[in-house]
Amino acid sequence: MPNPKIHDEFHTIDLSTGWEVPEGYPEGMKQKILAGSLDEENGTGNRTRLLKIDAGTFTTEPFVHEYWEEVYMLSGDLTVGNDENGEGGESFPANTYACRPPGAPHGPFKSENGCMIYEIHYFEEK
Repeated sequence: MPNPKIHDEFHTIDLSTGWEVPEGYPEGMKQKILAGSLDEENGTGNRTRLLKIDAGTFTTEPFVHEYWEEVYMLSGDLTVGNDENGEGGESFPANTYACRPPGAPHGPFKSENGCMIYEIHYFEEK
């Protein structure tokens, strides 16, 4: 079972370390886990993360997962619905939000100038 989130008071987040490319993502997309973890195989857990997308990075296929996802773009720009060459789609600025239920296709994604996104992922309680 994944570790539950711990009590963690205000502290400065070091944005220069602790980034990793999530499995199946392009090199220009990196996550930094802030709290919790997901056990996708068993459908349990929750996590909070930052997702950083470098300028010009794009994905080519929609994402689909079996957990809830809440997304708030802190800075930069994000294009949703680009093609396999990174062209087209609808661009969104900072201070935009999405909430996606399990199984909802979303993306592909691209960022022209780079962006930072705050995400919360969780499974429904059983």
